[in-house]
Amino acid sequence: MYCPYCQFADTRVVDSRLAGDGDQVRRRRQCPSCGERFTTHEVPDLVMPKVVKADGRREPFDEGKLRAGLRRALEKRPVPTEAVEAAIQRLCKRVSAAGEREIEAATVGEHVMAELRELDAVAYVRFASVYRRFEDVGAFRRVIEGLEQGNSGHK
Repeated sequence: MYCPYCQFADTRVVDSRLAGDGDQVRRRRQCPSCGERFTTHEVPDLVMPKVVKADGRREPFDEGKLRAGLRRALEKRPVPTEAVEAAIQRLCKRVSAAGEREIEAATVGEHVMAELRELDAVAYVRFASVYRRFEDVGAFRRVIEGLEQGNSGHK
């Protein structure tokens, strides 16, 4: 790895340890040329599948879209940013771990709903109302009753 200070081509690792939830490695490095130390973080490069939309289009999996959808549902809700980021990481791992080249958008949506259900009930209902295209108050009522009874409310 190049030194970010002097661009020397060969730095050495001084210390390595797990970081985050154990899904990344934190390395302290030192440059033998200028003596400066710096930290790097190594994370696995997950191969993400294509997302198959309802109309048959295929798009690359986009973590940014996932993050935006969760943030929209969680807007003005008392959920810590760390909890949202952890949910995003779990979702990405789940999608990647399937080992498939393609995944249905509906499957991704169901995974998102499961995460939101654990994070915040109001955000879950918000997301469900858009995702399942609620057209009347009865649909809201069924989802809320399902939350109160401990199931998804999806019939």
